[in-house]
Amino acid sequence: MSHPEPLVDVRTLADHPLVGNGPTSTLRMVAPGAMTRGRYGLVEYRVAPHSAGAALHYHRTFSESFYVLTGELTIYADGRWRPYGPGDYALVHETGVHGFRNDGDEETSFLILFAPGIARENFFAEMAELRRSGRSPADMTPEEQTAFYARHDQVMVVEG
Repeated sequence: MSHPEPLVDVRTLADHPLVGNGPTSTLRMVAPGAMTRGRYGLVEYRVAPHSAGAALHYHRTFSESFYVLTGELTIYADGRWRPYGPGDYALVHETGVHGFRNDGDEETSFLILFAPGIARENFFAEMAELRRSGRSPADMTPEEQTAFYARHDQVMVVEG
C-alpha cells in the first residue's frame, strides 16, 4: 500500500529556531498548522522575568492550551491572574478570556497548543515584522488594530 504523503514528519531543532518576539520574549514554531494539516499548532514560548506576555484577549474559532515547562507563568483565567509552575496545564476554550505574563524572578518557558491548527504562525510573523519596523499594535490606528486582530481571530479585552 502506498501513501501519497509521509506518515511521519520530523523537524529537528535546527528546523525551527527560537526567534525574538519583542524585547522580552522568544518563540519557536514547533509544529505550525500547515505541518499538522490543520489539526493543531504547537509553539514553545519563553518570557523574561517580570515581563508582559499577552494582554487579555479571546479567540472565537480555536482553543489554546498552556503547559508550563520551567519557571512560573502567570495566567489570567476565571477572572483573575494566578501563578502556575512546571507541569501545570491550562486549557482555554473558544471565547475564554485569557492572558499571560511572567511575574517571577526567572525566565519561564511553556508550550502553547492551538486546536484546530489555524495558521497562528502568521500572527507571530506579522507581530515580529511590526516590531522590526519599530512599531507595535499600540502605534496603529484603531482601524489598523481592528483589521490586524481580525485577521488572526484575536479579540482584545480591556481589563477592569
